Amino acid sequence: YQRRVHGTPSECLFFFGMVRKLHSTVSAKKRRVLVVTPTAKPVRPRDRPRGKHRKLKAARDLIEEVVGFAPYEKRLIELMRVGREKRALRFAKRRLGSHLRAKKKRDQIAEVLRKQKVKK
Repeated sequence: YQRRVHGTPSECLFFFGMVRKLHSTVSAKKRRVLVVTPTAKPVRPRDRPRGKHRKLKAARDLIEEVVGFAPYEKRLIELMRVGREKRALRFAKRRLGSHLRAKKKRDQIAEVLRKQKVKK
């Protein structure tokens, strides 16, 4: 059995004493329907636009030049040279923990290989 509650059918339906939320401005609670006004959410730090950090990039480039690559990065370079990009992505994902980080690292290594080719 279903019974419509408060206004249009698109807002919410009453199923066996439980309310299903179908609209963003309707708060779903057991045996009760409250129409609420959505509040504006503050911008989270991850969603803020980021500027370019020139000094940080320069410092990282210098460290990379002096220290070289980590062992897993060397293995990534070897995999990319042989042409096994998909395998390199899987390896990077294992080492770095997420798909996005792995894709960024693979692109970074590809850029390094491109620069090495140009130098030769």
